[in-house]
Amino acid sequence: MDLTKLSLKQTIKALEDKQFSKQELNRAYLSKIDTLNSKLNVFLEVEKNTLGIPAAIKDIIITQNIKTTAGSKILSNFLPPYNATVIGRLLEKGCSVIGKTNHDEFAMGSSGENSAYGVTKNPWNLKKVPGGSSSGSAAAVAADMCVFSLGTDTGGSIRQPASLCGVVGLKTSYGRVSRYGAIALSSSLDQIGPFTKTVEDARTILEWISGEDGLDANCHGKPFQPQKSFKNLSGIKIGVPKEYFGKGLDKGVEKVIREAIKKLEELGGEIVEVSLPHTEYAIAAYYIILPSEVSSNLAKFDGIRFGFDRSKFGAEAKRRIMLGTFTLSAGYFDDYFIKAAKVRTLIKQDFEKAFEKVDVIVGPVSPTVAWDIGEKFDDPLAMYLSDAYTIPANLAGICGLSLPCGFVEGLPVGLQILGKYWGEDTILSVGEIYEQATDWHKEKPKL
Repeated sequence: MDLTKLSLKQTIKALEDKQFSKQELNRAYLSKIDTLNSKLNVFLEVEKNTLGIPAAIKDIIITQNIKTTAGSKILSNFLPPYNATVIGRLLEKGCSVIGKTNHDEFAMGSSGENSAYGVTKNPWNLKKVPGGSSSGSAAAVAADMCVFSLGTDTGGSIRQPASLCGVVGLKTSYGRVSRYGAIALSSSLDQIGPFTKTVEDARTILEWISGEDGLDANCHGKPFQPQKSFKNLSGIKIGVPKEYFGKGLDKGVEKVIREAIKKLEELGGEIVEVSLPHTEYAIAAYYIILPSEVSSNLAKFDGIRFGFDRSKFGAEAKRRIMLGTFTLSAGYFDDYFIKAAKVRTLIKQDFEKAFEKVDVIVGPVSPTVAWDIGEKFDDPLAMYLSDAYTIPANLAGICGLSLPCGFVEGLPVGLQILGKYWGEDTILSVGEIYEQATDWHKEKPKL
C-alpha cells in the first residue's frame, strides 16, 4: 500500500484500524519529499521529527519554532515564537507540520514565480507554473507530498493553483477562519483555506480550523458544522454567469467547463443563466484596494524589530507598495481608492442579486491551464488577468471551491463553485456530488 495516495478520511480510518503507525505514515511522506523536492521546489523547510497526520503549511502562516519567511529574503531568519490559530487547531486534531511550502513573496503573484527562493514546478509538467500565490501548497497535494495543505486566498491564491495542479481548493467566507498568525497581505481580502485530495477532506479541514478565537476581530461564529446532505442535485439551482464565458477564456477550458455544467444538470441541477455585470471592473478595483492595504501592512518590515531591511523586497512587492502609496496619497485617494471601494460594493450586490435566484454559481477558475514558466513573468498585466474569475469572490467576501473537472492537453482544469456568504455547506455538498459522479480527482501526475 502506498500510504501517500490515501485521502485524509482514508488515512484517519487506517490509523484507527492500526493498518500502519504514525511513524510509518510520516516516513512514507518524508521519503516522497526527499525524492521529489529537488525536482519541484515545493518545500522551503522540512520537519523530520513529526508524529501526526502530515500537513504542509504555506510559509506565510506562522509556525512556532519553524522558520516562516513569507517567501521573502526579508524574513529569511525569522523564527516565530507562537503558532497561528489554524496551526494550533490542527495540532489539537492530531496533525503535524511536515514542512513549510514555497509561494510568491508575501503572497503577491499568480504563478509562484515571485518567490525569493525560486520557482515551484507544476507536478503535471515541470516546464509549467503551478499557479499562485499558494504554489507549493497546491503542488504538495498534487504530488502526494502531504495528506493536505493550507494556503491563503486573497484574489484566488487557493482556487487558481488548485485548478492548475488538479486538486481541491477551498476559499472560505471572509471571517469564517481566523487570520491570526497569517502574515497580512490585504487585511480585507485574505482568507486561510485547505488544499485536499477530495472535497470531503476539505469539509473536514474546515470543521477543524474554523470559528472565532478572540484574536481576529473579523472572525466570528462557531466552528463550521455541516447541515445539508443531498444525494443528488434535484431542486438545486445552479447559476452560470454569462460574464465568465466571454473574451479571454481559452476554448479548450470552456469546453471542459461546459461539459462539467452539463454533468451537474444530469445529476439533477437546474441550470440558470445569471449576470454579474460589474465583473469587468473587478481586476481594476482589486489592484487599487490590494496595493493600498499592502503599503500599510508591509510598513512593519523595516528591519528594526525582526528580519532584514527593505532592500530585500522583491520586484513585485516594491511595485505594489509604490502603487498603494500612490493611490492613498493626497489628491488621489478620492479618485482611486474611494471609487474602487464603491465598485467593490457593486460587485457584492451583483452576487447578492444572483443568489436570490440560484443556490450556487459555477464557472471556470482560470481562463487557461498552466502556462510556461517565464511566459508572463515580464508582463504583470497579463499575469493579473489570470485571476479574472477568482478576484470577484474575494471582493464580495463569499466562499468558493475549485475541484478537478477535466484536462486540456494533459493539464488539469478546475471547476469553480461559488456560494453565498457563509455558504460553504452548499458548495461543498454540490462539489461532493459532482466528485462522486466523476473520476477526475483520481488522476495523478506521473512523476
